Formats: sequence, C-alpha cells, structure tokens
Amino acid sequence: MTDYENLLERCICKMPEDCKESGRFTMPRAQVLIQGARTIFVNFRDAATELRRDPKHMLKVIAKDLATSYEESGNKVIFQGRFPGPLMNRKLESYVKNFVLCPNCCKPDTKIMKVGRDDILKCEACGSKSPLKKI
Repeated sequence: MTDYENLLERCICKMPEDCKESGRFTMPRAQVLIQGARTIFVNFRDAATELRRDPKHMLKVIAKDLATSYEESGNKVIFQGRFPGPLMNRKLESYVKNFVLCPNCCKPDTKIMKVGRDDILKCEACGSKSPLKKI
C-alpha cells in the first residue's frame, strides 16, 4: 500500500489548484425587496445567467411554485404577493435541484433538450439523460 499512497500523493501534488477545489458551483442567492403587496426579485436575470438557464423557463417554474403572477422589468421580476427572501431562496434551490443539477453525478453541467414533446436534462459531465417533470 505504501507505493500506491506515494503515487497518489505525487499525482495530487501535480494537479492544478483549480482542479483540487471541491466547490466550484455556488448557488446564486436571491436579492429580494418587498414593496407593499409586491415582491421584487432584483437579480433574477443574473441568477438565470449564472445557472445557464433560459430566464423564461426559470420564471415559469418559480411563478408556478409561488402560485402567483409576475411582471418582467429589465434584470428584475416583480411578483404579486409578499414572499420573503428565505422563501424565494428555497424556491431557487428547488429549481436548481430539479432542473439544473444532474441526478446521477450532481454536477451543474447540464442543459435542457427538447425531444419530441418531452424535456430531457442532459449532463455534459457524465453523459446521462434524465426526463424532466412537466411544468
């Protein structure tokens, strides 16, 4: 076992630093403002860009989860109703879990493909394909 451990240590030492990082994916956090009976998701487009997802798809899923209507305004989205920041972050985490992370390898390197009438989540890291639930 000593030879194996020595070889393993040599390999780890020769790896670039950015490969050694285990947490390269960081979940975007929702910046939320509540004004009266409306909630403003200030950095919505930035979050969609960081997740590499179509903002319209992401908005449709989150609005359905919140059971409310919305209005787009530039980088932000205005939801009808009062939704505190922690709730909005939970909805964003739910979206990431169901529509971004690969169910097999848990990496965010995925894309949504349309196959016939079905949406498929294709992982670019491990190559797996998983059906997505209808929204």
